[in-house]
Amino acid sequence: MFFRSYFDEKLAQYSYMVACQKTGEAIVIDPARDITPYVETAKKEGFRLTAAAETHIHADFVSGARQLANDYEATLYLSDEGDENWKYQYVDQLSADLVKDGDVFMVGNVEFKVMHTPGHTPESISFILTDRGGGSVAPMGIFTGDFVFVGDVGRPDLLEKAAGVKGTADTGAAQMYDSIQKFKQLPDYLVVWPGHGAGSACGKSLGAVPLSTVGYEKANNWALKETNKEQFQKELLKDQPEPPKYFAMMKKVNKIGPSVLTNESIPYVEHLSGLEKYLNQEDVIVIDTRNGHDFADGHIEGTINLPYTKIFTNWAGWILDYDKQLVIIAEKERQIEIQKSLQSIGLDKIVSFASPAVISEVETLEKYTNIDVEQLKAQYDKDDVYVIDIRQQQEWEAGRLPTAHHHMLGYLEEAIAHLPQDKKIIVHCQSGARSAIGTSLLQAKGFKNIENAEGGFASWKKANGEIVYS
Repeated sequence: MFFRSYFDEKLAQYSYMVACQKTGEAIVIDPARDITPYVETAKKEGFRLTAAAETHIHADFVSGARQLANDYEATLYLSDEGDENWKYQYVDQLSADLVKDGDVFMVGNVEFKVMHTPGHTPESISFILTDRGGGSVAPMGIFTGDFVFVGDVGRPDLLEKAAGVKGTADTGAAQMYDSIQKFKQLPDYLVVWPGHGAGSACGKSLGAVPLSTVGYEKANNWALKETNKEQFQKELLKDQPEPPKYFAMMKKVNKIGPSVLTNESIPYVEHLSGLEKYLNQEDVIVIDTRNGHDFADGHIEGTINLPYTKIFTNWAGWILDYDKQLVIIAEKERQIEIQKSLQSIGLDKIVSFASPAVISEVETLEKYTNIDVEQLKAQYDKDDVYVIDIRQQQEWEAGRLPTAHHHMLGYLEEAIAHLPQDKKIIVHCQSGARSAIGTSLLQAKGFKNIENAEGGFASWKKANGEIVYS
């Protein structure tokens, strides 16, 4: 048997390839939309990509299962659990096997047994792997998807918070408890291959270790140690972070079937003349991926700053409009990587990339001022200043500036109508990365008397600034 894991650090997402070396057949578990890594591995090792499987209808990224079925005629193994609201709607177009609890399927001589593990979502399933070709009758491990993570379990509130399905959080929490009782009956030696690691919004305290065992999680995972169902439900639902707005879109896309990607290239323009037709257009968003300092020193009016860092994909999903066309200002060598990052969450309407050099051709650039903690202290309590804290709710509740107003970055655009037009606005987050994004967003929406507090709340706290608590 052959095994390999893949990790997308921008989505904190794991996917896996398992292959039977005797038959040359390979399956990908929870494939990302960019199937290039799996294709490259299969080519290198001499495998055929004959199957793909999903643990559930994903909410945080676009699945690559349909792409594998389209490009390689891979058979898809998809959940047939859950009610009519959680059924895949594109399976009639492809070779697909809908599976339920207890079903078994083979990829070459490798066995996969389906275990229904609802809680994160009603249709969630896990796959127990046994290497029959290697002569084993005992299972090796379990692909848990968003059911059991290292140190945590999947959140059950996404349907309610992100998709607006009322009453599902409590039901999901109860189902999660029952699923965990089934999980605890598995052999302690079984390896746990989760769908996510630290940084994912699919749980609140995921570990950064890529795998675990059933026994280790029973001994160390709070969710597996809690024996009171009511207390478990209460703890599981407490302090869950805000789910990104794009999660509802991802659920819809993966349910009805993602579009198949083609090899069509996206233009890359080197001069302002190639970009001008997109500027100041209501149906176009121009994204500048340079770092916050360079952006603050001069940028094209109306552009939004989304530096291409680890947080790029998440915040792109939060703040970009899926109905609008996208133009990306970035270095040419980053074009393909950025394109794949955006497409991984379904932002497919990229019409052009542009060189950062076009900015120097603009006659009048827009700027904003970065301030340090002492400059913030000197004006945070003035009547003509409005301080915006764009951190998440739990960060806000753990301590804040006395005069700050909470408008979390992901919901900042909805708050614009309620912001004062006659005051200076100072934006801050925890360290300065998110506030740079927020400052650019507000400036693009017409708030010109604006400053970004570098160092954020962390610097404020270190400088012994006054703090209030909820």
